[in-house]
Amino acid sequence: MGRPRKTGNTKGTWAAGVALAAVLALTGYAVLNGGDEEADTPSKAGSGASASASPGPSATYALPDDWTEPNAWAALPRGKHTDERGSQVGFPHTTEGAVAAAAALNTVSIEGGRDTVDEQLRIYHSYVSKADQSDAHAEEIELAAIQTDKSLHQQMGVPVGEPLPGGAYMRSSVIGYKVVNAADDEVSVWLLARAAQKGGETAKESVEYLRILNAVVWEDGDWKLSGAATQRAMDEAQKGKPEIVAPGDAAFNSAGWTAVREAS
Repeated sequence: MGRPRKTGNTKGTWAAGVALAAVLALTGYAVLNGGDEEADTPSKAGSGASASASPGPSATYALPDDWTEPNAWAALPRGKHTDERGSQVGFPHTTEGAVAAAAALNTVSIEGGRDTVDEQLRIYHSYVSKADQSDAHAEEIELAAIQTDKSLHQQMGVPVGEPLPGGAYMRSSVIGYKVVNAADDEVSVWLLARAAQKGGETAKESVEYLRILNAVVWEDGDWKLSGAATQRAMDEAQKGKPEIVAPGDAAFNSAGWTAVREAS
């Protein structure tokens, strides 16, 4: 894993983080780096309502000049196969398998002809527990995704309904995690995600970091995101929210994060 980019809190990075927080909101709850001043917004997946995230203003964050090697690294297992929506599924019935599933459902790529609606519905149908799925919930998620997609297109100066400009993208990937609780069939975990956005081939990439709480349960031979489990995790997780800092920062180690290494 290479050294993360040094980033500041520009208007572009803030927009990238807000948009991706909206995309990832159904997965639990997300807060942008520096957002500890505002309460995290929990997912309402378990209640049948669409999830939302409303991160507060972000403080400027930049990696220190000196690289500090993470104390802990993990190469998370891959899913056994890819489902019809293009999602990795079939993760091992282990704590690392649960973390890997949570990381997979927070890995987003919006570019070309693939829009926010495509990604949110993919995540919903591939990873959300059956107990939290309903036609009404799927419709609410789709409607919210349409609004997020409109905002993204307006930001990039593209008519709504058209593909993003060549070279433009919005992506998220999980770069760290901290397990909150681990039982045989239920695991809760803080995830550290890197959100990146680029407006076109010649545009500069903007980067933001997000902290996301997920809880997954073992269901029908795989790990699934559970609203009820996430609610159970919230009280305990609030007692020790890890600082939002990237690998390479000494504070990454003191916060208790484990860095994620690409699986071979």
